[in-house]
Amino acid sequence: MAAYETVRDEFLISTDKAKLDLERIVSFLGASYWAAERTRETIERSIANSLVFGVYDDGVQIGFARAVTDTATFAWICDVFVDEEYRGRGLGTWMMQHVMAHPEIAELRLVMLATRDAHELYRPFGFVELPQPNRWMERRPAGWESPLP
Repeated sequence: MAAYETVRDEFLISTDKAKLDLERIVSFLGASYWAAERTRETIERSIANSLVFGVYDDGVQIGFARAVTDTATFAWICDVFVDEEYRGRGLGTWMMQHVMAHPEIAELRLVMLATRDAHELYRPFGFVELPQPNRWMERRPAGWESPLP
């Protein structure tokens, strides 16, 4: 699928992986509560195998999100961030509007995400707590602890 792009004021959202600033992504994720342990190689591989959304101000990347998806039934939205300097301007909401409206996401049967502190960002897009969390299972390597509560 061709890269998707949209503009609002001086900001651009693009799914073009060539526009991504890997150094900024690695730096932000390295300081996050959910991905601090990821190596650069892991981040590169995760980007290569995901649908990505970059937010840019005059070519400088200021936001990011990615969707891990089969494009038919399921997606997991993750690694969502907006640079602290740009928060409070509605850019996270704008980015999520375009993530959820993207043709490879919009008609999926199930879209999930995990967050410790941004529930109110995602609720307007229909995200709710798991209605039956006892049905969900996970598998983690021995000794690995989740950064999420």
